[in-house]
Amino acid sequence: MTQKNATPPRTLEVITTHLNADFDALASMVAAKKLYPQALLVFPGAQESSLRDFFVRSSFYFLEFARVKQAPPEEIKRLILVDTRQASRIGRYAEAAASDEVEIHVYDHHPDSPDDVHGSLEVVEPLGSTTTILTRIIQEKGLEISPDEATIMALGIFEDTGSFTFASTTPEDFQAGAYLLRQGADLNVVAGILSREMSAEQVSLLNNLLEHTTHFHVDGIEVVLAHSTAKEYVPDFAVVAHRFMDMGNIQVLFALAQMEDRVYVVGRSRVPEVNVADVLADLGGGGHSYAAAAAIKGTPVTQVEEKLRQLIQTKVQPQRRARDIMSFPVKWVSPDATLEEVELLLNRYSINALPVIHDGKLAGLMSRQTIEKGIYHGLRHHPAKDYMTTEIATVSPDATLGEIREALVINKQRLLPVVEEEEVIGVISRTDLLHLLIAAEEETQWTQPLRTKNIQSLMRERLPKKIIAILEQVGQVAEELGFTAYTVGGFVRDLFLRHDNLDIDIVIEGDAIVFARRFASRYGARSREFHKFKTAVIIFPDGFKIDVATARTEYYEAPGALPVVEYSSIKMDLYRRDFTINTLSVKLNPRDFGTLMDFFGAHRDLKEKVISVLHNLSFVEDPTRVFRAIRFEQRFNFRVSKLTANLITNAVKNNFFDRLSGSRLFGELRLILQEGNPLPAISRLAEFNLLTPIHPRLRYDEGTRGMLDRVQGVLAWFDLLYLDEKFERWLVYFLGLVEPLTPEELTEMVQWFKLPPKKAAAIAGGKAAADQTLTRLYRLGENPDRIKIYRLLSPLSTEYLLYMLAKTRQEASKKAISLYFTHLKHLKPELRGRDLLALGFTPGPLIKEMLERLHEGRLTEELKTRAEELEMVRRSFGP
Repeated sequence: MTQKNATPPRTLEVITTHLNADFDALASMVAAKKLYPQALLVFPGAQESSLRDFFVRSSFYFLEFARVKQAPPEEIKRLILVDTRQASRIGRYAEAAASDEVEIHVYDHHPDSPDDVHGSLEVVEPLGSTTTILTRIIQEKGLEISPDEATIMALGIFEDTGSFTFASTTPEDFQAGAYLLRQGADLNVVAGILSREMSAEQVSLLNNLLEHTTHFHVDGIEVVLAHSTAKEYVPDFAVVAHRFMDMGNIQVLFALAQMEDRVYVVGRSRVPEVNVADVLADLGGGGHSYAAAAAIKGTPVTQVEEKLRQLIQTKVQPQRRARDIMSFPVKWVSPDATLEEVELLLNRYSINALPVIHDGKLAGLMSRQTIEKGIYHGLRHHPAKDYMTTEIATVSPDATLGEIREALVINKQRLLPVVEEEEVIGVISRTDLLHLLIAAEEETQWTQPLRTKNIQSLMRERLPKKIIAILEQVGQVAEELGFTAYTVGGFVRDLFLRHDNLDIDIVIEGDAIVFARRFASRYGARSREFHKFKTAVIIFPDGFKIDVATARTEYYEAPGALPVVEYSSIKMDLYRRDFTINTLSVKLNPRDFGTLMDFFGAHRDLKEKVISVLHNLSFVEDPTRVFRAIRFEQRFNFRVSKLTANLITNAVKNNFFDRLSGSRLFGELRLILQEGNPLPAISRLAEFNLLTPIHPRLRYDEGTRGMLDRVQGVLAWFDLLYLDEKFERWLVYFLGLVEPLTPEELTEMVQWFKLPPKKAAAIAGGKAAADQTLTRLYRLGENPDRIKIYRLLSPLSTEYLLYMLAKTRQEASKKAISLYFTHLKHLKPELRGRDLLALGFTPGPLIKEMLERLHEGRLTEELKTRAEELEMVRRSFGP
């Protein structure tokens, strides 16, 4: 009988990339080799001709590559994928990627694809180049690279960012380039390789594209299709397509070239409505939203072009119309409202114009300019109808951007009403239009252009199936009711930060209570409703909860006052939030499920790790946001933006905090102290002089800093005891923070915090008792009796004992408190000396006599229990 060959052992580590590798692929492999020095570098197949030419002409002899046959998939134990994670783009190594025996590490900057490979380590970031990701990791690890390695890595970054000119370029790419330059990267070599003249064959292809060009429109967006043919393969068709796009100032291009038995397609887009990677995915291609490519074998170019036309028609996102960009519900005034009343509304909602509505129909417009001039001339109490503009351009909900632009610009209106059946259903401002047409950065976040993208794949990767199912059910019920549902806030933020957070907030454009009732009845849940605020809590049978709120807006009648809430749209609901990073929302209705809505640049701030307010009066309206800014900054290891830091300084200088109630201030302080490590946040509060509003005598000096460090150490020690004891960690930090205050000052503070009387008395009295107990413990000397330790410490709760342990510098006291926690605290000795004397026992032979009677069966059950307890006491406390 012939024995089959045994399967070879898996011993190899392999670094590989995508087929038709480019310079970013090569550079990423070289960078990954620094992280995995034992791994083999292996291309899975052919490289682009520019890369092949590079190998022929370059003098980088340190590069050593193995062939696929030298590293067969069945012998790989670890596969490192760089600049790709698509199984369809790694050739034979897809076999290794599919094996459960292979450990997979991924480094990539491309968007998600359906056939993505997943690994035990995935570093996927939307930067301009994968090399940028690996360069940062090399820096963080302190690894050295040679000038030759730096040059190749720079080559990858320069190629994939178009020498830092592509829209995909990020600040991180610039930082990586600067680092590589400092390591000796030779820019002359980089320029010589990348700035090649087009060959005669490429020029011929370019001319052919110019002769076979068609233009067509999809939802108002111009798309250019061009095709060309060549008998033999001409390398670097993407370079030709890019040159063609620049020559014609084209916004969306699909260039096709029939070469040999394949049709090569290059897609380029400069508008957000056209995602070329999404279009070409159905042709087996891939890439980014702005740059992608595909190669189709055995199909004539005419058929590919026709298929491409069909895909473009279905894949291009419809151009936004008036109903998509208008603000609603509409804020309006009656014709009889005075100029003073109109001015109050303009200031309250931070807007510059209001429609005047009479009997449900549009009567005119009032602008801030008119109001201010009228008031200046003493017309404060005159009605709006006397000075409103009555010749007004309007548009329908289906108006295109061109129609909206014409109505606003030609008619010189500040505000454009959107009218349907004589009813004003929304308004569009000139600023809304401007920031839709150009993605300009303005001083206020309110004017940020809306950015959208679908994040279903991220949601399904990060969230349990149960949560996905609930979100889909939310969208379905909202759709049935004619509402729009969104999940918002920290839940969405933490998806991108990859933090676990299942605290779901739902916002309904509609009636949240009606929605909650329908959802609860449909899925066997309960709804708890709060009619005053139009909010509800949906409680599932297993206890899981989701909060539901009607979309709202709010304004503040005075600095530091609680907000007045009115009902509104999702955009205005998000605008009332504290920081941009908390303004992300995701649509849940079936048609748009998973669509991220970013009105205020939140995704950018998450990438740049910045805490930014939405507008410059944010801390004037609600000074507690200052404390939240510090808390989020330290929790996420972000930084407060320069503008936000200046606004915090201004809030402190103007003492906006004196308008806050003590309970609101304490609420924010408590949240900071509940953080995993509150010390950096406390230090940051001190840096901004924010401890003074809590109490004038609070300082973060050397003494307080040392005390809080010791508190942190004590809590870490206590955690390691695994006593499974519940206590309030924040209170221990609080006691450490207020340690310098006198008992009278602490009592005054907790009363100002408006804590429940019992809680306030417990904190003030507990700290005083702890300080007194610590003094008494000092007096017990070096080796205090265990029963004395027990009697002294047992009246105090865990928080105050830990505070004492952090405060004391005496070793004997530390040992006594430690002994109490580890041996004495949980004993419950109920048998006392007077009990035994009352029973006729003499103090000397108590335990002996009781045990003798126990053995002789002459004790009652009660006395048996007491005897056993006394024996436990003896063992613990000694004779």
